Amino acid sequence: MDLLLQFQHILESDPLIDEMGFVHPTQFATLTEDSTGDTAISDGTTFWCRDHKLGVSTQAVLPLYNAAKRAFIAAMEEYKRLGDDGLESEVMKHSRALLLLSSDFGTAWNSRKLVVSKKQQLSMYMGELLLSALVLSCSPKSDQAWSHRRWVIKSISGKCSALQEILGKESELVEKIAERSKMNYRAWNHRCWLVSYMTREQVLHELKKSRNWVALHVADNCCFHYRRRLILRILKDSKLENASPGYFVEVSEVWKEELDWNEMLIKRYIGREALWLHRRFLSLCWMKQFATNLHDVSYHSELKTSTSINFNSFIDNELRLLNSCSTIPDNDFEDFQAQASYSATYILWLTKQIPEFWFEFQEKLAIGNLKTMLSKVCPERSLLWDSLID
Repeated sequence: MDLLLQFQHILESDPLIDEMGFVHPTQFATLTEDSTGDTAISDGTTFWCRDHKLGVSTQAVLPLYNAAKRAFIAAMEEYKRLGDDGLESEVMKHSRALLLLSSDFGTAWNSRKLVVSKKQQLSMYMGELLLSALVLSCSPKSDQAWSHRRWVIKSISGKCSALQEILGKESELVEKIAERSKMNYRAWNHRCWLVSYMTREQVLHELKKSRNWVALHVADNCCFHYRRRLILRILKDSKLENASPGYFVEVSEVWKEELDWNEMLIKRYIGREALWLHRRFLSLCWMKQFATNLHDVSYHSELKTSTSINFNSFIDNELRLLNSCSTIPDNDFEDFQAQASYSATYILWLTKQIPEFWFEFQEKLAIGNLKTMLSKVCPERSLLWDSLID
């Protein structure tokens, strides 16, 4: 139990600890040598703490976990039996130590929810965000930790004036964790969930702010899924009764910028499927918007004509993109082959969405018949192309 008391003492002595990791015993000597001055806490074998960073020996994890679990269960049983508010601090203290060692211990998370919900203090809710962030620093894919953060945000929604600031920090936290933990769909799902609580201005800001990060991680479809969630929210807001006429123009500009940006990435990063999947989403949203406008009898005639022109311009641009991506300058690299395959199947998908433009597509294809092109870049699927095109 002395080991657990030492662990809890370190946590209480520095409430701003924001990162925790498990360290092999052989690394403690190096950490101790690098730690000079009174700011470092270390016993040389089990714990190391400096600059709000905590290291725990891997050899101490199991005995610490067993001790924390026994202490937590005893505290919870006593709390339930007596219902004494004075025991809440014991429950919170032991559950914190337990969760840092076992992030998906659901009973410990639930016990914290019970205590915090009873108190209804904003400072305690903020403390839960700090704890779950610390847990995520060493267990970035913990379902329970991400779920706990969502519970906190739901609980303070409508009660906290700084909610939008908290949402912004949540978004930054996801990027920080996603940088270290690749393809972390739990983190990105959390970020997508945040969109429903964002203001219209914050959604537009997030769309612009996340662009640089996405451009450096084009193989991660999770970040594109987040952008799609933002765009869907923008489209939803544009259909509200109180949406201003200028907002429709802004939505059109956002879509055009996203489509141009996506095309730039497609040409820069050859053969990345996530980019083509994102383009399908953008094209489908655009076509649905135009399909509604083009078939709406009440739609203003001049605006309807303008829409039709823009739609034809969109089709021409997609065909130019197909032509530029279908050239295979070097057979030694599979990326060019993949790029040609993705571009051809994208156009085939496009024709299925707007079959009335099929013959126009065929006439405008500068590099020959679409079926011939598909058979050339992907001959092993020739039977599939025959069934889809004929």
